[in-house]
Amino acid sequence: MAEETLVRPLPQAAARPAQRNRWGERALQINAFFAYFFLYAPIAILVIFSFSNSSFAGVWGGFTFDWYIRLFQNARLMEALRNSVYVALISTTLATMIGTLVALGMERFRFKGRTSLDAVLYLPIVIPDIVMAVMLLLFFSTALQLINGMFGTAMRMNLTTVIIAHVAFNISFVAVVVRASLKSFDWRMEEAAQDLGANEWATFRRITLPLILPGIVGGALLGFTLSLDDYVIAAFTTGPGFSTLPIEVFSRVRRSITPEINAISTIMLLASVLLVVASQIFQSRQHR
Repeated sequence: MAEETLVRPLPQAAARPAQRNRWGERALQINAFFAYFFLYAPIAILVIFSFSNSSFAGVWGGFTFDWYIRLFQNARLMEALRNSVYVALISTTLATMIGTLVALGMERFRFKGRTSLDAVLYLPIVIPDIVMAVMLLLFFSTALQLINGMFGTAMRMNLTTVIIAHVAFNISFVAVVVRASLKSFDWRMEEAAQDLGANEWATFRRITLPLILPGIVGGALLGFTLSLDDYVIAAFTTGPGFSTLPIEVFSRVRRSITPEINAISTIMLLASVLLVVASQIFQSRQHR
């Protein structure tokens, strides 16, 4: 009887932490709901009102696709879109090649100054965009002034400077993604290929590149998304007469917000989501 008296209270004592855990889970669920609501409710409202038939951005006037039709008929917006895609494609291509080589060098070799290079590699990721934009503006202003003074030219900032600026910060993002894919890479496969007579180029082309390709594509898609959506750095490094889509949208928002702005924002949102999802898919294939 004494043993039964000692054993019976134990289930009741064990039930109290379980009850507290259930309340904690409910509190976390409620917190997550409100967090997601405040994050995504404005985006949902923007998408909904992009189909409004009213000329006012915040007034619902019935369903229509007219604003999307007008959007593609707007010459300035289409030119800004072409500029954004052009800058994103060129900068992503260059940043992907350089970032992949940097990642391979950092993971394959141990050299003097590697720790310092690793720290510098993360700077474009951690520093604020406005700080990097000001630094690039000062760099381009000084460099162009020197070039114009030496050669008597009249060069000024344009889309080329925007491309260089985007390459500068995209290299870090690409390198980080590719380095993550190299963490699980078995370097013995390269040694086996070279033992079988393959040279370094053949080994890289037939062994290394196919295995790390999902990581490279994932980094490239991430870089393309960041370049396509960038406003701060592009605004500081472009010149008069050249604008990307985020710059054009912001200049229009300063005057008034129309459903046409909602439509282009919805398209940019959809493109960004698709690119990020594609990047995650390619990166997940690397770890299978």
